[in-house]
Amino acid sequence: MKGDRPIAIVTGASRVGRVGLAVAAELARAGCDLVLTARNPAAIHTQGLPEALGGVRVRWEVVDLDDPEHAAELGRRLARALPRCDVLVHNASVYEPTPLEGLSAADGLRHYRVNALSPLMLSAALAGALGRSPLPGGGAIVAMCDIHAMGELGQARRDFAAYGMSKAALLEMVMVLARALSPRVRVNAVAPGVVAFPASGHESDEAAQRAYLRRVPLERAGTPEDAARAVRWLALEAAYCTGQVVRVDGGRAIT
Repeated sequence: MKGDRPIAIVTGASRVGRVGLAVAAELARAGCDLVLTARNPAAIHTQGLPEALGGVRVRWEVVDLDDPEHAAELGRRLARALPRCDVLVHNASVYEPTPLEGLSAADGLRHYRVNALSPLMLSAALAGALGRSPLPGGGAIVAMCDIHAMGELGQARRDFAAYGMSKAALLEMVMVLARALSPRVRVNAVAPGVVAFPASGHESDEAAQRAYLRRVPLERAGTPEDAARAVRWLALEAAYCTGQVVRVDGGRAIT
């Protein structure tokens, strides 16, 4: 990578049809080169990145976000290796039901490490590089939070305590870093409702999806591209926004 274009890092961007790859494509359309992460080397590919993005440079990194030290080391290595760092998007996450009757400490710690602690360690390692971004609004961090994990302003979900607590911690990270990294780095969040139903497991069946959508004022699911456009706006265009949360939920948070 040569540094003549903004460079955006997006975690968890290897799955076709999901938010991470949609974010990567949206940022590439906006003129960014990309550093994308995957947990599994076999998942690395460029499928899903539009053919129209000719000339975009893409660098893949393998990182296990269940190991926060591994995340921190990745951040330090990228800070040394990249000619610049302009955008960091925390997209990778663990989303699993954890009913109380079967809850284990391992479940809770895994959600916390992947969804909150590793993003914090990666942000800290890249803070200096992001602070040197030449973009007019400075560097930007955008975290993918969740409307169901926003305290009294959210819609807490039964059987998802470990996930909800970890995403609430991620939201607190956004608020703390928005103050700690100002004025050179803006830190914001996108909080989706449903922008892509899971392909398997909880809410992958049609009946569960219909039940969820009955509580959505717009009466439909969003798309990964809906979330990706919000990320792009916060990362590249919202130069006077920090510490903000943009809900992309079809109105679910107000019902």
